[in-house]
Amino acid sequence: MKIQILGTGCPKCTKLAESAKTAADQMGLDYELEKVTDLNAIMAMGVMMTPGLAVDGQVKLVGKVPSVEELKKLLA
Repeated sequence: MKIQILGTGCPKCTKLAESAKTAADQMGLDYELEKVTDLNAIMAMGVMMTPGLAVDGQVKLVGKVPSVEELKKLLA
């Protein structure tokens, strides 16, 4: 599974990356976490508000930092 954090490195982006890692680790997932910071690449994925979360190239979340439990549902 490829988890992408879409954002320029803002505090919310950092928090989303930490929470996504925590959720994936707690679920025992085999994953790769990538931080996408290039605005052109982020906009090419259709994300106009950060942070964003994509799983295997599909955008699952835009503009907020959910709880670890909410992230587990998105990663399941």
